[in-house]
Amino acid sequence: MKRLLMLLPLTIFLVVAVFLYRGLFLDPTELPSALIGKPLPSFSLPSVEDPQQQISAEEIKGKPALVNVWATWCVACKVEHPVLNKLASQGVVIHGVNYKDDNAAAQKWLKDFHDPYQLNIRDEQGSLGLDLGVYGAPETFIVDKQGIIRHKYVGVIDERVWREQLAALYQELVDE
Repeated sequence: MKRLLMLLPLTIFLVVAVFLYRGLFLDPTELPSALIGKPLPSFSLPSVEDPQQQISAEEIKGKPALVNVWATWCVACKVEHPVLNKLASQGVVIHGVNYKDDNAAAQKWLKDFHDPYQLNIRDEQGSLGLDLGVYGAPETFIVDKQGIIRHKYVGVIDERVWREQLAALYQELVDE
């Protein structure tokens, strides 16, 4: 009995070590989302540009699109923004969700750095972000023309990420 008690700490250590070792090989940008294959959550929120204009999930339907969660306080969003502008100029449909941000700062950001978004949703309280399961910014969802979430990407979309991971997914939805 004493021997079993002496082996217990070693057994616990080995179990924990196996889980930690496995974690070394996980991709931190691959956060699972329960919303894959489900429609965008229902919402009605004001536009960043015009607080009197309400935007709903229905307005995102019609064309495949990227739904990009961003904020002016997000340093990584500033890195990602030029790539989004380039994609928008190439015809990629991008909608923005300005997450937990000051609207005046968001309007200035879009004026200073250009606006790649066809619709820009003001999510000042973070309610839409919560419904989407957002951990932070930037996060991007690829939605089909019916408004169904097909993919979630966490982190900065740069040229390599677009080319190697997201472009084919988006183009497949465009070609349907």
